[in-house]
Amino acid sequence: MFMFLFLVVALAVVVGAVTLAVVGGGESATLPEAGPERFEDPLPQGRPVNRADVETLRFPVGVRGYRMADVDDALGRLGAELSERDSRIAELEAALAAAHATTGPSSPSLHKPEEGEHQ
Repeated sequence: MFMFLFLVVALAVVVGAVTLAVVGGGESATLPEAGPERFEDPLPQGRPVNRADVETLRFPVGVRGYRMADVDDALGRLGAELSERDSRIAELEAALAAAHATTGPSSPSLHKPEEGEHQ
């Protein structure tokens, strides 16, 4: 009987302590409202994505990990921008090759000198 009363009193003390900690929690009195864990696209809309944008990209965690739709949207956007950059690089390389073909071999070289190579 004594052990039962001890457990009831101990349970009451623990419940009371937790209640005071949650409800009367210092300066803010109650717990702050938790914002919805929806993905707000932090990738810039007015310019291409850079390395810092990708490094700061964080996804909210869902019940079983990350929300697949949020990750798919971000990866789709990154893939589209990389594809656009690749096609632009190919276009510029083709234009450079065409310019080299029309000017001939006597034009100055635009390649980056290797280490130890002098111009």
